[in-house]
Amino acid sequence: MPRGKLRTWSILGILLVPALCQADEPAIDTGTTAWMLTSTALVLLMVPGLGLFYGGLVRTKNVIGTLMHAFAAMAVVGVVWTVCGYAMCFGASKGWCGWDPEMLFLMGIENNIMEDARIPELVFAMFQGKFAIITPALIAGAFAERVRFRGYCVFIALWSLLIYNPLCHWVWGGGFLTGKAIDFAGGTVIHISSGVAGLVCALYLGARRGYPKTAMHPNNLVLTMLGAGLLWVGWFGFNAGSSVSSGLQTAQALTVTQIAAATGALTWVCIEGMIHKKATSLGLASGILAGLVAITPAAGDVRPVGAMVLGVIAAFGCYGAIQLKGKLGYDDTLDVFGIHGVAGIIGAIGLCFFLRTVPDHGIGAQLGYQVEGVLVSIVYASVMTLIIAVVVDKTVGLKLDDDGQRAGMDHELHGEQGYGLLNLN
Repeated sequence: MPRGKLRTWSILGILLVPALCQADEPAIDTGTTAWMLTSTALVLLMVPGLGLFYGGLVRTKNVIGTLMHAFAAMAVVGVVWTVCGYAMCFGASKGWCGWDPEMLFLMGIENNIMEDARIPELVFAMFQGKFAIITPALIAGAFAERVRFRGYCVFIALWSLLIYNPLCHWVWGGGFLTGKAIDFAGGTVIHISSGVAGLVCALYLGARRGYPKTAMHPNNLVLTMLGAGLLWVGWFGFNAGSSVSSGLQTAQALTVTQIAAATGALTWVCIEGMIHKKATSLGLASGILAGLVAITPAAGDVRPVGAMVLGVIAAFGCYGAIQLKGKLGYDDTLDVFGIHGVAGIIGAIGLCFFLRTVPDHGIGAQLGYQVEGVLVSIVYASVMTLIIAVVVDKTVGLKLDDDGQRAGMDHELHGEQGYGLLNLN
């Protein structure tokens, strides 16, 4: 063969070999990737939204400390997730967690493309990481106004490692509930576990100084309403993003999310109107959350009419739970169990009766799987939360003493004031 032709074929070979080697690799779906990037940002937006929601409900002297709980979760759990959280949740192991040393620090997935979704695995890891961040942040509402910042940071780090990561693996990462219990976007993994954990912490730490004799009014319901709005917007990424696609199921999940939130809000306002003859902003915000939480495990599997029914049931159930809290006298400060725990249970079990497609094993068997998932989340989260709370409280300290509570978290723990005003109510 002439030297010129040989050189030509050599150049063609150099150009073609990499292309042939990559032929078996899935091509990135840029549309789905763009949607998952958007969903990741929307879920992260929920964390400062949660901070505003909680921050407006506490007293003036605790508003900065409460906002710090949400933002600290972004920092603490964000690091934990990178170091080992993703490896524990989605590693190949089938035991207590999905431990995979090759995935530590996300090193083993840097160049991976997920075959089914056709998105970079790093995008999926970051999306799931936002779920890991917001879950312990939710718990903070149950013991608001009475925890030390250092103890809180240690608590959420341990809670993420020992409770969230195993639950996530069991339900989503290939564990014993994966493919059995339906949890589209986090009813058992996120809301039931955080709601139960909040109740355990509230009972263990006891009530705030002066509760229930001293009036403890919200400092700024405007912040709370803004926070509720941000949570509603972010929840579209939370639920619709959990399809890990950009197609029909994405649209279905987004649609029922909107419907359930609206129905929950309207139902709560109607309940207040019938009982108190007034509709409150806090009631409207609570109804929004109740509907959103209830539809979360069901978002990819129920029809719009099912979303409406779940929104109604969740509003009634959560309203009743909050009234019961007042009679029992425990101090779940911002009703974490009353809304997230109760609505999460309602959604996880209630979805069985509104499924778009009946599973081959039947509704009865699916109901059994759902109850199993709920019970596992309740028992595991409650026992482990108590252990973590006791250990943290006895070592670095978790509960703020009476003098600290009197001064307020903002001054005592952070040396700041939320509004630049002196108000020690």
